[in-house]
Amino acid sequence: MQEIVLAGGCFWCLDAAYRIVDGVEDVVSGYTGGRLSHPTYEQVCTGTTGHAEAVKVVYDESRVPTEVVLDMFFTMHDPRQLNRQGNDVGTQYRSAMFYRDEAERAVFEAAIARAGEWWPGTIVTTLEPLGEWFDAEDYHQDFFAKNPTQGYCLAVAVPKVNKIRAGFAPYLTA
Repeated sequence: MQEIVLAGGCFWCLDAAYRIVDGVEDVVSGYTGGRLSHPTYEQVCTGTTGHAEAVKVVYDESRVPTEVVLDMFFTMHDPRQLNRQGNDVGTQYRSAMFYRDEAERAVFEAAIARAGEWWPGTIVTTLEPLGEWFDAEDYHQDFFAKNPTQGYCLAVAVPKVNKIRAGFAPYLTA
């Protein structure tokens, strides 16, 4: 199994989109990239902790290649928006890729370069060393599946899931 940590706006959306991918074994919402130990959602939402809302994606590379997982990431959010995704504003919503080592950093750099071929303008996705990871509170885990009619999910998560359905059909669960 492979594991990568990505941030691209609200973690509910990334979680929802990756859960429909065949070969993704788990998605964990959490916080990383900040200064505070064991932050709460409320603390991260202030934008003062340095943490990003992120997801840890655990997947079987023999069923979905890393390059595809990363191309999905750049499809489901706008990597040109600095410290925001739509109406979600603040450093906690930044576009970021958290690498474990230089080899993973190089894979992430290649993904950014590929995304630059189809996104006009400047990609602002940051590459950051993976620091300490903190799982988000239980109610954030698999949020979309538990709350499919919640307003935010309908307005923001569903379109992102639909982008993955449209662009990556061969990699989706039945």
